[in-house]
Amino acid sequence: MLGALHKLKEKVLRPVCAVCANEDCGYKGKRALVKPFLFSEQSQNEPTEFEIFFRTDIAEYRYILHIKKENVVYESLDRVKFETGRQSALFERKENVIELKGVFSRFQISAEISEKLPLLSYLMITHDRNEVVSDVLTWFEHGIDFMNYSNPFQEMRLAIAQTDEAKQLILKMIQEMDLDIDDFRVEEKEDDIEVYMRHNVEGYVQELTLREESSGTQKVFGVLPFIVRSIMSGTTLVIDELDAKVHPLLLKYIIELYTNPASNSTGAQILFTSHDLSTMNSDVFRRDEIWFVAKGKQQNSKLYSLVEFKNKNGESVRKDARFDKQYLEGKYGADPYLKKIIDWSDVNA
Repeated sequence: MLGALHKLKEKVLRPVCAVCANEDCGYKGKRALVKPFLFSEQSQNEPTEFEIFFRTDIAEYRYILHIKKENVVYESLDRVKFETGRQSALFERKENVIELKGVFSRFQISAEISEKLPLLSYLMITHDRNEVVSDVLTWFEHGIDFMNYSNPFQEMRLAIAQTDEAKQLILKMIQEMDLDIDDFRVEEKEDDIEVYMRHNVEGYVQELTLREESSGTQKVFGVLPFIVRSIMSGTTLVIDELDAKVHPLLLKYIIELYTNPASNSTGAQILFTSHDLSTMNSDVFRRDEIWFVAKGKQQNSKLYSLVEFKNKNGESVRKDARFDKQYLEGKYGADPYLKKIIDWSDVNA
């Protein structure tokens, strides 16, 4: 599921990066291929459909993109402006027919836009100074960030902000996690980066490189700069398997950094996958904040929220229920009781 979100961002930004002068653009040179679902002969010949809702300081947007064999077969962008509460369509594209609407109706666009190029990407390139286009572009570029653990040292190079405020916030988090680290420094080398951690054990001071630390400490220190940047700038951070190599208490601490208004005054958001059940309770999450991914019989995945789940009697899950216990009992329709998965084709029919 998170891969689909990342692929959508890649599909939109790759054409923009291809023409911009910024060599640090993470999508420059990448070919954003969208593969269909391969475990069905019918689905292999159908478009892959993306739909995302996102908010900026001035509006909420809904963007829809349908891709078939690299070609855009449908695309639309709508928004609700917070100042007026008015919902308006900005554009709609069906096959080769493009209709610009509302504040976009005065735009002049080429009649020969490539079928492989999203119209949103085209507008980001040609009308980037427009307030609405710039707002959407800023969100795709900076409003949502993805982290993986394939190269933590390279990620450290990209993530650590060169400000004392960011460093002090990272140090505060490390010290609250009781990792016996009272300072760190980052040394940039020609083609590498080295992080030195200073330990103070009963007055004896010793530096270790991050590579010499435990895998758990490496993971924590690799995650924290991203979290700090997210909380300081109010962005959405997406992490796959956040609980991997992270102690359950540290996982809870990271979650509460986002759910506590005192530490998250910017409205930042974290979206992560996890197999850890220690945080699946009403003390940490609301029901609408817990989503399940269950595998169907055709190797397909279905995503549904706990707040929308109904048992066989049509009753909702209680706010104070033991979410973890009931999940293990198979009461929420996830594995191993696949037959109880919600059929979303019947919802709002």
